[in-house]
Amino acid sequence: MLSTKIQRINECSTEHVINLILVYDICHLHNHSSSGGIIAYSEFENPFMKILILGSGGREHALAWKMAQSSNCTKLFIAPGNGGTSQCGQNVPLNITDFDAIAQFCLQEEVELVVVGPEEPLVKGIVDYFRENDKLHHIMIIGPSSHAAQLEGSKTFAKGFMQKYNIPTASYREFEAANYEEGVRYIHKHNLPVVLKADGLAAGKGVLICQNHIEAGAEFELMIQRNKFGEAGRKVVVEEFLEGIELSMFVLTDGKNYVILPEAKDYKRIGEGDKGLNTGGMGAISPVPFADDLFMQKIEETIVKPTVDGLREEAMDYKGFVFIGIIKVGDDPYVIEYNCRLGDPETEVVIPRLKNDLVELFVCTAQQKLDQVKIECDDRYACTVMAVSGGYPGEFEKGFEIEGLGTDIGPDSLVFHAGTLSAYGAVLTNGGRVFCVTSFGDSVADAVDKSKAVLEQIHFEDMYFRRDIGYEFA
Repeated sequence: MLSTKIQRINECSTEHVINLILVYDICHLHNHSSSGGIIAYSEFENPFMKILILGSGGREHALAWKMAQSSNCTKLFIAPGNGGTSQCGQNVPLNITDFDAIAQFCLQEEVELVVVGPEEPLVKGIVDYFRENDKLHHIMIIGPSSHAAQLEGSKTFAKGFMQKYNIPTASYREFEAANYEEGVRYIHKHNLPVVLKADGLAAGKGVLICQNHIEAGAEFELMIQRNKFGEAGRKVVVEEFLEGIELSMFVLTDGKNYVILPEAKDYKRIGEGDKGLNTGGMGAISPVPFADDLFMQKIEETIVKPTVDGLREEAMDYKGFVFIGIIKVGDDPYVIEYNCRLGDPETEVVIPRLKNDLVELFVCTAQQKLDQVKIECDDRYACTVMAVSGGYPGEFEKGFEIEGLGTDIGPDSLVFHAGTLSAYGAVLTNGGRVFCVTSFGDSVADAVDKSKAVLEQIHFEDMYFRRDIGYEFA
């Protein structure tokens, strides 16, 4: 039943892509600083190719769904994938940080393009591994080098980068064991609330907003002296708290040029009204109503362009996504953080709104031709709502059968799997965030209502989802 549903969605999407190709038999392209140009499909060095996506979440399912529609994709592999990605291509049981096994598979299957979904293999150097291997360097790979990925892998690296290139961000200091006592004194004099950030990757749990000095001092001690976040917390960024509303920006860069993808706003808290514990993301909307043309222009001029210029100035090998977490303070944008990949669940609203052939965008990225690309977007609102396991983000059980996936969900909705597994002829839960429903609508409220209606038709034991995603705009 699941395959029937996905097949129906893909048939609809493929028809849409064919219509676009009939109208545009060449790829219309645009330069940020020039009058633009065009590239015919035949001008791509690798117009038909086998592609490998690394990852297993909702982000990777959305990418697979989109890339499978491309006429340039002859075969799609997803490693390790999930119960939904298997309907878009072939799942492959590879560990995303086992670079030797990934390389062997790419050579065996003659893979020509690798798209890296999660941050871990990027920070650990998969791009460097491919670049430095004579047998692999012909393979296009989307993502930054390990050095450039420190924009996400190290908060101190990112803050230093922003400071150097005058990119607006919160004021900060960094501390480690060597100047721990100085850090304690600094924290106790800091304005409240105070933000503590573990320098390294901490599975999304390394940012703490402390409401009093006692709490802040205790957490600072736990991070540096008691290894609360392990190696990730050996160094701590103490940061000014910025009051405002957040959104996520997504930039695709070839290291010199860039294109801006649709923006999104995600919802991290487990409870309605943005209450309770932080999660990996309970839903997202795109476009973001408060991000008008003037504000988006400010973001591009003060943040996006200086970021890409800085990457080029530092000679960083960066051919991939830059996720920029933005907070709007008054009328001005500030950077909260960088990520070196697409966000999740934001991908599940950004990618469905993208009208461009995603494979062609990746080829342009690899060949440093993004100055010739124009991004085309669906003007409708998109909303995704995530269904999670009971107990998440704390302890939860796996292995429950998901029922109702074959239900007719209508032409405006999509189901993207995150933590699922195909086994015993059924689709089972296999994570905290299990799947999400993305819907299009004429307003935020319309899109949200469509997603909730679909979620009411799908069930697994102890399933939970927020009913108020986009609540401040509904």
